[in-house]
Amino acid sequence: MNTACDHQESERVDARSARRSLAGRLCLSAVVLLAAGGCRSEMYDQPRYENYEASEFFDNGSAARMLVTGTVPRPRSGEDLRETYTSGKLGDVLVDEIPIKVDRELLARGQSRFRIYCTPCHGELGDGKGMVVQRGFNPPPSYHTELVRSKPVGHYFDVITRGFGTMYSYAARIPVRDRWAVVAYIRALQLSQHVPANLLTAAERQELGGAH
Repeated sequence: MNTACDHQESERVDARSARRSLAGRLCLSAVVLLAAGGCRSEMYDQPRYENYEASEFFDNGSAARMLVTGTVPRPRSGEDLRETYTSGKLGDVLVDEIPIKVDRELLARGQSRFRIYCTPCHGELGDGKGMVVQRGFNPPPSYHTELVRSKPVGHYFDVITRGFGTMYSYAARIPVRDRWAVVAYIRALQLSQHVPANLLTAAERQELGGAH
């Protein structure tokens, strides 16, 4: 009897040991899988310096490198590098004339870019009543106030380029020529709401008079 009992007890111990061993292996496998997933590395997620970050590797302590002495900028074929065109300024003074030809094609391009990037806040009429404003976002000033209308065209270009207040920069989204197209369209919007009566035809004046 004692031998039989001893044998049964031994089998129970072996079974418990086997279960514990299996559980241990399963836990270890789970840990290995989790660790493998956590160690995944993508090319876009690797050690690198951010803009303007300090570095102990270079003598001047900056990760950014200066251009080699004598470096000459080379524009792309046909690229306009005039200061008034690329910055909307001449020195520190905002320009008051659009530095490219304004025609129907440019205005159409400006309208399409304006509708994509500007109407969510500024609205179709440029009155600052865009959809996101209607849903609670801070309203931008209307383009049709005397103050905003008095701004030079370089002001609008500069705001699109660098941002202003709660508006962030659109320089990465809107190329230079398209920025001027948007500026031209803003001027067209302003004119549409403030056309001098002497520039209207008799039929247009009569139509506006009938609207009132």
